[in-house]
Amino acid sequence: MKKAFVATAILLAGCVAGTAATPRQEANRRALDDARPVGEPEDCISINRIRSSNVRSEDVIDFEMNDGRIMRSRLPQSCPGLAFEERFTYRTSLNRLCAVDTITVLDSSGRRGASCGLGPFQPVELPRR
Repeated sequence: MKKAFVATAILLAGCVAGTAATPRQEANRRALDDARPVGEPEDCISINRIRSSNVRSEDVIDFEMNDGRIMRSRLPQSCPGLAFEERFTYRTSLNRLCAVDTITVLDSSGRRGASCGLGPFQPVELPRR
């Protein structure tokens, strides 16, 4: 019995030690570690100027704007499932997305998950690759 336990522990340790970050995870880690604030935070961004969004973690979303700026929203709390699913939806009555608005995580089948509040939008500069 003791030998089986030791063998299982060694196998599990090997699985954990051998787990490498995916290129996407590595890019997100670099974006989180190396981003530099470049201006004052803004309460809102114009929806029609958002080119794309990149979920960096359970509490960070980068919005790439049409003019090339990156506006980072750091959510006040972790949003369960956001980093895993990397997709969300939002609804607003204005043509702006604001720090008082909420996002809702979407799973791969389009079902709704956790709803979480956004934070202010901090312009950041990401290092070139």
